[in-house]
Amino acid sequence: MNEKYMPDYIASKSLNELTDLADKIIKNLENTNNLENTSEDYTNLLKINKLIEKKFQENFKKISDKTNFKIKDIKLNKNAKKVK
Repeated sequence: MNEKYMPDYIASKSLNELTDLADKIIKNLENTNNLENTSEDYTNLLKINKLIEKKFQENFKKISDKTNFKIKDIKLNKNAKKVK
C-alpha cells in the first residue's frame, strides 16, 4: 500500500481535504452492516492515512525549518546589536 498508487485527484489534495475524506470513509464504514464489501474502503482508508502522515511530516519539516531560520536570524541580530 504505497501512496504512489493513489489516484492523482486524491494525492493532490490538501491535508485538511484528506482528513475530511478519511472522516467520510470512517462514517460510511461505521454505518455499513454488510462488512463483506468494505475491504476496498478499508484499503483506501489505510492509503489515505499513509498520505496524511506523509503530508503532515512534510508540513512539520517546513515549519521547523522556517522556525530555525527565524531563530538564527534573531540571534544574528542580537549579536550585531551587541557589537555596536
